[in-house]
Amino acid sequence: MLVHSSARRLLVSRGGGSGSGSFFPFAAAANACSRRALAPVSASAMSYRGGGGGRRGGGGGPNSQRGRGRGGGGAGRGGGGGGRGGGGRGEQRWWDPQWRAERLRQMAGEVEKVDENEWWNKIRQLREGSQQELVVKRNFGRDGQNILADMAQRQGLYLSFDAFFRISNLHLEADKFHFHYPVFNLGEDSNVYNKGKTIVFSKVPLPDYRADLDERHGSTQQEIRMSNETERRVESLLAKAKSNSNDSASTSTLTTRQSRPSTSSSVTESTKDIDKERLSSELRDIQNSRKMMPSARSMQSFRDKLPAFKMREEFLKAVAANQVLVISGETGCGKTTQLPQFILEEEIDNLRGADCSIICTQPRRISAISVAARVASERGEELGDTVGYQIRLESKRSAQTRLLFCTTGVLLRRLGFTFPVTELFLEDILEKTRYKINSERDNFQGNSRRKRLASVKSDPISDAFEDVDIYKEYGNYSVATRQSLEAWSATELNLSLVEGTIEYICRHEGEGAILVFLTGWDEISKLLDKIKGNNLLGNSNRFLVIPLHGSMPTVNQREIFDRPPANMRKIVLATNIAESSITIDDVVYVIDCGKAKETSYDALNKLACLLPSWISKASAHQRRGRAGRVQPGACYRLYPKVIYDAMPQFQLPEILRTPLQELCLTIKSLQLGAVASFLAKALQPPDPLSVNNAIELLKTVGALDDVEELTSLGRHLCTLPLDPNIGKMLLIGSVFQCLDPALTIAAALAYRNPFVLPIDRKEEADAVKRSFAGDSCSDHIALVKAFEAWKEARRSGRERSFCWENFLSPMTLQMMDDMRNQFFDLLSDIGFVSKTRGLKAYNYYGKDLEMVCAVLCAGLYPNVVQCKRRGKRTAFYTKDVGKVDIHPSSVNAGIHQFPLPYLVYSEKVKTASIYVRDSTNISDYALLLFGGSLSESKTGEGIEMLGGYLHFSAPRRIIELIQRLRGELDKLLQRKIEEPALDIFSEGKGVVAAAVELLHSQNVHH
Repeated sequence: MLVHSSARRLLVSRGGGSGSGSFFPFAAAANACSRRALAPVSASAMSYRGGGGGRRGGGGGPNSQRGRGRGGGGAGRGGGGGGRGGGGRGEQRWWDPQWRAERLRQMAGEVEKVDENEWWNKIRQLREGSQQELVVKRNFGRDGQNILADMAQRQGLYLSFDAFFRISNLHLEADKFHFHYPVFNLGEDSNVYNKGKTIVFSKVPLPDYRADLDERHGSTQQEIRMSNETERRVESLLAKAKSNSNDSASTSTLTTRQSRPSTSSSVTESTKDIDKERLSSELRDIQNSRKMMPSARSMQSFRDKLPAFKMREEFLKAVAANQVLVISGETGCGKTTQLPQFILEEEIDNLRGADCSIICTQPRRISAISVAARVASERGEELGDTVGYQIRLESKRSAQTRLLFCTTGVLLRRLGFTFPVTELFLEDILEKTRYKINSERDNFQGNSRRKRLASVKSDPISDAFEDVDIYKEYGNYSVATRQSLEAWSATELNLSLVEGTIEYICRHEGEGAILVFLTGWDEISKLLDKIKGNNLLGNSNRFLVIPLHGSMPTVNQREIFDRPPANMRKIVLATNIAESSITIDDVVYVIDCGKAKETSYDALNKLACLLPSWISKASAHQRRGRAGRVQPGACYRLYPKVIYDAMPQFQLPEILRTPLQELCLTIKSLQLGAVASFLAKALQPPDPLSVNNAIELLKTVGALDDVEELTSLGRHLCTLPLDPNIGKMLLIGSVFQCLDPALTIAAALAYRNPFVLPIDRKEEADAVKRSFAGDSCSDHIALVKAFEAWKEARRSGRERSFCWENFLSPMTLQMMDDMRNQFFDLLSDIGFVSKTRGLKAYNYYGKDLEMVCAVLCAGLYPNVVQCKRRGKRTAFYTKDVGKVDIHPSSVNAGIHQFPLPYLVYSEKVKTASIYVRDSTNISDYALLLFGGSLSESKTGEGIEMLGGYLHFSAPRRIIELIQRLRGELDKLLQRKIEEPALDIFSEGKGVVAAAVELLHSQNVHH
């Protein structure tokens, strides 16, 4: 229920056990917060005046500079133009009323009228025929487009039009067809559907951008220039390589691996049975002896009080009778710690311990560690004996381990091998992951009593607020309470409010730890700073403030479970990592901001983003349950009840909101059949378009063939716990002797960027990052240089000061170092490298930036950006979404002109704009030799890639030379993939040398 509050008091409902929640109207703490006034925008505020200018245009006025930005400023008294419209220098002068009126008259004369009967019949023919879409390149104006939109929606079709207002996928119910839905004014910068000159009717949803309909930027023609000297040298190296290859074929044969002589097992089946009986007996004796220990008896008395213990016998009977069992219980009832123990104890007591193997998945690393430690403690044994854990880069287990707690990723990697598992617990499957339990009969035998969960609205908060009258909801409250609610912002988390709530608890409430739920590390670090500067909370003798974040080392994460000294209160600042599985026993108070960072995926536009969003009611319930484990507790929810009522019941499963290429590759590696048909059997199947996007990407990367079967490259990628693009980059790096930088880049992209960008010193941090990048125009090279400098500083004992001076995270760098070692071991396991030879043996070109950039291109393709010069600046375009921007954190963000025509990037993310993260400037030769497959252009005058989006023209002999060299590189790479032990530098030294020669002919990185 919503709790009333006066301006000076906080009232929260109390409860014992798992705690009880309340909605906190922020009266006391919010008094310190600034209130925001929402005022309508007047017409005058949108006009252009001297000195004003548009968002990207320079200001005008008497002293303004001329022509800054896209719009440019008008000179003298002409005033500033806005956006691309331009100022007072000529062409467009929208600020001039006379010019504007004349231009509008011209535009009105160019507009065609819509013949409604004709277009109604055309739309009906499209709907009833076999054609998928109808493309119309005619100017009907805004009114005509609205008429066509009405016709399209009445006949159940999708329509995309008008670059000024992006109204894609207009497919609404007849009674909901109103234009008061949110529409974003993107201005003339939008490239959607040829600037409004093209209208598309379609039977399927339409993306925001179509390269094939963009006449200006939908494709590019790049002329390849090659000097006569470079052409001669490449021809010579290729000819020499061919000669050496022929000589090698006639004089030598491939060496075959000597298979080890097969030996028959000296242990008979009867001996194995005797050994199992002996081991089972030993396990039972040890278990019985431990039960008699005083500490174990004390722990058993605690276990007997848990709700799960009352269901022990019923649970064991259900396990024996069913293959699949779904169990639901309140927080703290013992699901995680007791149920696996019940099975383990039962198996050992019945002399089946030798054959017992139980795996229990946990959603996060810290959960696996903490739960395993708790269960081992309850059993009176050391962690790693019969109970252990395994997470990425860390494990505590032994040959005696019968109950293993692990993360989902570890489990899926083990599924690729043959291993016996008697029981499998999927912990928190509703809270976690894309790896949902799938079909009833195809994957399990026996009974299963599961219900399909209803899907939820994608944006329930927006829907709820469309018709909510805040004043009606809270009209009965006091003026002070209403003012507090009006001061609250639904879009931004007010950390002063959180700080005030913590201070209120510390001043007015009893003892007990405080758990604060925030969305990410940025908020945690900002709140830490606020607490340090607080007169009360900044006293380190009275308050122990501990951050809890998934990126922290496990040693630091364990500190949250320790009780503080007497007269000291513990305050834990956490993300949603503390929502499930982790139990901090001494937490009495929970502060819930109501949000968490959640990944979403736009399948139509192939865009992913990670933004704070409202949690579900189930998550809110979980957070409340963290309070009051050992005494009555309280939960402070820093959002109104109207928000809670609009929350979905459950979080949208990860399988519905993330790219699926890694999952699809796992499905193929486990030989589970066609990806689409397998995923269609999930409890909540993903969008078929998302599945298709993943399959198409895997085909482009080369992991799947045209019939959706794993290629040789795909089988190797399955062994690497990496995104397929990053995994491919790692393999190519090992093949072409750039392994050291490839390992560093792969670790950073798979984990996190080691650079820290403090708010108060952002300019300094950016400058340091650019200094590492040098003139490479590459975020990836900056990563490599920073990591190498860190290793040197560590060797000389300057690690701490080096990281502080260069805005680097030592924890992240250490994790990257560990991951590099893991990746090298995995490459050794599949035969691509030899541990005995060491890393240096595979790093001949590790310092050659042209080769490193080419390897990056091979891995990150098809993530390619065109760099098009626009005067003194550069505009950026991609095939999928059109115009993009460089992310502000990139070393390339401040560069106006690039020496080379393309960028490759690691990730494309949509926030206020569409940004590309972690980019590297590359040459057309890198793209031609290491990018996607080449094909003859439709005109026959060049070659193209990326479905015709990228065109390359050159004299015929140059085209043929590039195609020949690319063919030789592909053959060499294919041989290496099929025969990992092949020494590529003895077999194809000339081919690689020819590629290096060509890459260096466009050398700009040295």
